[in-house]
Amino acid sequence: LFPYTTLFRSDVTADDIRLALIPLATKSAGLYSTVNMLLKCVFYSAERSQLLDYNPCEGISAKGGKQAKKKEALTDEQTKVLLDAVKELPPYTFIMIALYSGLRREETLALKWDSIDLDGKTPTIKVCRAWHTEHNRPVISDQLKTKAARRNIPIPPQLVECLKEVKLKSTSEYVFASSIDGGPLSYTQFARLWKYVTVRSTKPRTYTRYLENGEKLKRTVTPVLGQRATHNNTVIYSMDFQVKTHQLRRTYITNLIYANVDPKTVQYLAGHENIKETLDIYAKVKYNRPEDIAATINSAFAPKRQDVSP
Repeated sequence: LFPYTTLFRSDVTADDIRLALIPLATKSAGLYSTVNMLLKCVFYSAERSQLLDYNPCEGISAKGGKQAKKKEALTDEQTKVLLDAVKELPPYTFIMIALYSGLRREETLALKWDSIDLDGKTPTIKVCRAWHTEHNRPVISDQLKTKAARRNIPIPPQLVECLKEVKLKSTSEYVFASSIDGGPLSYTQFARLWKYVTVRSTKPRTYTRYLENGEKLKRTVTPVLGQRATHNNTVIYSMDFQVKTHQLRRTYITNLIYANVDPKTVQYLAGHENIKETLDIYAKVKYNRPEDIAATINSAFAPKRQDVSP
């Protein structure tokens, strides 16, 4: 637990625990909580086994680390800008699938054509595989994130037409296939695919150049919306916002809620194991659109009419 010290377990104090947790203060809250819980389990177990007279974890707060920035759903205008920016580029199909079916990244990259029904009465995507990488090599598994992730998702006409066009040109069993062997994408191949999106935003970039004397020279460039990139005139800085892959899924869920789809259906389509996760999004979306619930509130608190006897 403390590899850089000569402390034995019985010598560890509460201050030692706090010192061990200090480096994690700059990490994510999830990682901080995991390590915190691990330390507490070790020392509580030792205490129950009567290996310790004193438990140094008593009083150690479970709170710490940086809270992850919550990614908001894209607006309708941002969605249009994004799709226009990547039209006919490699990430277009990935973005369409995420926006109109809500698949997670690992579910999308594991898609095979045998999981997509485009010609039936109700076109659907069957989620039954997941993608991950080991040492940059893709691995496709039938073990999904949760049991709820295994689902059949009806897809709207715009996604059906998009996938039909892609399928006509496809020579692989995978929707997203490597140009090398036709197999699933590696991590670096997907990173290159997503680069088509990131380079089109106006996010400031820092470039590093090393001089002949070994000195490191950094230069920050802030792209101007609407201008072309100086190093590649085919790239236009058309997005004044940044996009993460999970935002696309969040946008799908948010649009379902705006369309008044009931929470249980949203839970199923999103593949949420716990309804609480769905309801948290549901409540936030509704509360952020007070104009949509104003009439309901006014009706709830409207003065009651007095019955008048004839």
